[in-house]
Amino acid sequence: MLDLAFAQVSDPGLLRDGNEDFLGHFPPATAAEVRSRGWLFALADGVGGHERGEVASKLAVESAVEGFRNAAAGAQLAGLLSRLVHSANGQVYAAATKSGKVAGGMATTLVLCGLRFDQAVISHVGDSRCYLIRDGRATPLTRDHTVAADQAHLGLLSAQEAVTSSSRHVLSRAVGADLVVTPETTQVQVDPEDVLMLCSDGLHGALPAAEIAYVVTQRMDLQAAAERLVAIANERDGSDNVSVQLIRIHSVERMGMYRGRPYKLR
Repeated sequence: MLDLAFAQVSDPGLLRDGNEDFLGHFPPATAAEVRSRGWLFALADGVGGHERGEVASKLAVESAVEGFRNAAAGAQLAGLLSRLVHSANGQVYAAATKSGKVAGGMATTLVLCGLRFDQAVISHVGDSRCYLIRDGRATPLTRDHTVAADQAHLGLLSAQEAVTSSSRHVLSRAVGADLVVTPETTQVQVDPEDVLMLCSDGLHGALPAAEIAYVVTQRMDLQAAAERLVAIANERDGSDNVSVQLIRIHSVERMGMYRGRPYKLR
């Protein structure tokens, strides 16, 4: 059966008065629920300022967690997580409209990670990321939705130019910015001892992937690793909110699919 441990830290940083990041998760209560529903982790980084980003990120995460809790047991994670992002987008957009904010005036990034059996499904919008840390390496499972990253994806900028571009923090997609949003969804098989990391750009903007992997692999205590990552981000920069969720896989349940139904592999 899928078994995991997790830790999370969210910090306002050194220069911000408030914290526009928000974290959430859904923990299955029973072994049966681990198999039928699984786990969900969610992280959002609000944009808009003047508490609007804080409202947007909280609303998006709470919408996703509640939607996951109420979803039909056994729902396929890829389709479910995409629907949760769309639902969160609708709620943030409606809240912005109701409060009289102009389009895009209250929005947020959102990255979701659902885990069941031996699969991790990640669905995201914006530049909050999910990494897979395995064998001492941290591999991003998400692609930033920023102007610079989009230009690099199209070959208009090199990877190095995108890292230093003035548009590297300008989001090209965000939850709540428009009536319709297009999330990207990825699925990977996970193994025991893998670590999945969700984080806001306050973390990945300050630490390269190699250093992230080193910190996580050198510390068996997940909470200590999460706190160390945030501390380094604040030492290096500290100008932004910094949030991280670390999920260590202890064991998995190998499953196959036949006509849309899972079956256990021997």
